[in-house]
Amino acid sequence: MNENLENYRNYLKYERNYSDNTVNAYINDLTKYEEYLKKDILKSSADDLEKYLKHIKNLQSTTIAHKITSIKSYFNYNIKRGIVKNNPANKVSRPKLAKHLPDYLTEEETNKLLDVEIKSPYDFRNKTILELLYSSGIRISELVNIKTPNYDSEECIIRIMGKGSKERIIPLGDYAINIINEYMENYRPLINKKHTDYIFINNRGDKISRQFIFKVIKKEALKKGIKKDISPHTLRHTFATHLLKNGADLRIIQELLGHENISTTQIYTHVTNNKLKSDYNAYFPKD
Repeated sequence: MNENLENYRNYLKYERNYSDNTVNAYINDLTKYEEYLKKDILKSSADDLEKYLKHIKNLQSTTIAHKITSIKSYFNYNIKRGIVKNNPANKVSRPKLAKHLPDYLTEEETNKLLDVEIKSPYDFRNKTILELLYSSGIRISELVNIKTPNYDSEECIIRIMGKGSKERIIPLGDYAINIINEYMENYRPLINKKHTDYIFINNRGDKISRQFIFKVIKKEALKKGIKKDISPHTLRHTFATHLLKNGADLRIIQELLGHENISTTQIYTHVTNNKLKSDYNAYFPKD
């Protein structure tokens, strides 16, 4: 990796506070482009970039759009440092991306999913995980990193370290608080073999993994006969959609989800509008 790319990696990690996954994605995009060019990216032109986009035209439009964003961001960084004067990526059009409405669970499906049969402390841990994902809307990456000092049962809140190392405070309802308290008092001590501060622990006593939570959700959905392709993000979408359907303000939902821009949160208005239309068609007394 050349010195400019290494400096850019450090900028993304330490100044922008991006996660390792995000930093690696940006650097991987730039490395692939440089391998294609066989020269320094900063010496490339808009024509070079156009040829590269034709070379990768069979990739998904979202992947191509991300690569353009990575290249554009890298040039902007180097323009600010006075290394280059122009950004060739400004002359390139991003592919149009189809809007995919987030899938979510109905209230009946949600209740089924959260009704976990308890046969062991691990079952109660799984129930607590599902309940917290649904009742808080936090990301799976945020959930696995929650430690005991982040949870305040008296204030009924949980402190989350979100994207860009930004902390946000999530209020929790009585039901969620009761479930978490029961887990913390009666079940977590039985599985906390290594006396870790992480709230959710695997059977070895280590921090639980994202992959394991995916498996838990898939398994419970299969048991309950829920046909939808459910992931932890589905519960985040469900949390937001149920709030909006029940009258919550979009700005409040934005803050709870940790969205930087309100435009990201506005996709839930499309979900509820579609539901409104289908309900109208189903129940309006036609002539």
